[in-house]
Amino acid sequence: MKMKRLLVGLGMVLLFPLAAGAADYVIGEGDGLDIAVWGVKELTFSVKVRPDGKITVPGLGDVAASGTTPTGLQVALGTRLKELVKNPIVTVTVKDITNSKVYIYGGGIKSGVYDLQRRTTLLQLLCTLGEVKTADLRRAYLLRNGKRVKEDFYRLFIKGESENDILLESGDSLFIPLLLDKNVYILGAVNTPKAIEYREGMRVMEAILEAGGFTKFADQDDIVIRRKVGQQERSLEVKAKKLFKQGDLSQNLVLEAGDYVLVKESLF
Repeated sequence: MKMKRLLVGLGMVLLFPLAAGAADYVIGEGDGLDIAVWGVKELTFSVKVRPDGKITVPGLGDVAASGTTPTGLQVALGTRLKELVKNPIVTVTVKDITNSKVYIYGGGIKSGVYDLQRRTTLLQLLCTLGEVKTADLRRAYLLRNGKRVKEDFYRLFIKGESENDILLESGDSLFIPLLLDKNVYILGAVNTPKAIEYREGMRVMEAILEAGGFTKFADQDDIVIRRKVGQQERSLEVKAKKLFKQGDLSQNLVLEAGDYVLVKESLF
């Protein structure tokens, strides 16, 4: 009786860590598995999932493995092995992952295939990609089974809104296009109208100063930022006098690549 309780206890210890770490991973063709039945040397072996999605288990023959989780396969094997072993304690460990891949394309960063060796979120993957200055994160999206399940990576990756993160799945595709316009344009009543290379976090007054500042004819309360959002154009008003005289920092708007900043002249 004590031995039986010991075996059950060992089974629970073996099962729970695996369930916590790999319960969501879906086994696929080509994956390498370590299968062990506690106390039965003949049923402790390594195997690779065949292209037909099956593995061969001594005494059972072919068993479907692809499409199941390690925990699910443990339960299935445990049920079937009851014909051969009394109270079988089964563990399944994925040792070689070859099936779980995410595809990255679009021209904004180097295209490639990313192997998911463990549970990985979109934010975690983006952090491994290196420089994203040439990527248009606002137009990026995550494609899963032919459907967009996540759009606009900017808020997640640049603004740190991690509540918008999402867990990646095998076969996901990340489309990250090239940032076509890398400049902001300062026009109108400034001393040196010009295009300025966009920098993350650039604000409107910073850009105006780089364009030589206001001319004596400038109406500092009549500044318009013209921004393209999708197929539409949006206009944002800036009143610089409120910023200078009242300390209203909300007037010093953050710019985006492709913005046009127009400083109008005063009528008087």
